[in-house]
Amino acid sequence: FRLAQENRSLRTKVQQKFELVGQSPAMQRLRELIETAGPTNSRVLIGGENGTGKELVARAIHRHSTRSDHPFVAVNCAAIPETLIESELFGHEKGSFTGATSMKRGQFEQADGGTLFLDEIGNLPLRLQARILTVLEQRQVIRLGSNHPIPIDIRLICATSMPLTQLVM
Repeated sequence: FRLAQENRSLRTKVQQKFELVGQSPAMQRLRELIETAGPTNSRVLIGGENGTGKELVARAIHRHSTRSDHPFVAVNCAAIPETLIESELFGHEKGSFTGATSMKRGQFEQADGGTLFLDEIGNLPLRLQARILTVLEQRQVIRLGSNHPIPIDIRLICATSMPLTQLVM
């Protein structure tokens, strides 16, 4: 009983740390959008300038989802070197490349059952974006150095500060 009570207390503290603040009409509209998107299993793309709280919005969507008891895994795609991002997202098998001394589960696997948040998705190379699309379509991931698909069940939320619609045209 004491452990369950402590667990609830810690969850409350963590939620308060990631709480959206403000009462402006724009913030009220944002809260409405979060409450609408949260219970769905839809993929979400959050746009906005750096430092505007895109990860806070993603965490709020996760909290309002049916996956809230499962992991929320956040990856800043801009902070990981291009040579490592594929291994970070998809994982790898022992010996799949120099330095792969053990098997590593990728972020997709770690988020299984929950939400994977990819921040600055626009910074990923196009071939990696295509691989992510394949993972979403097939609902499975293949680690580097493997041919064995691993089923995954994730909700993907992405964010970017880049004007993606302008870059596509």
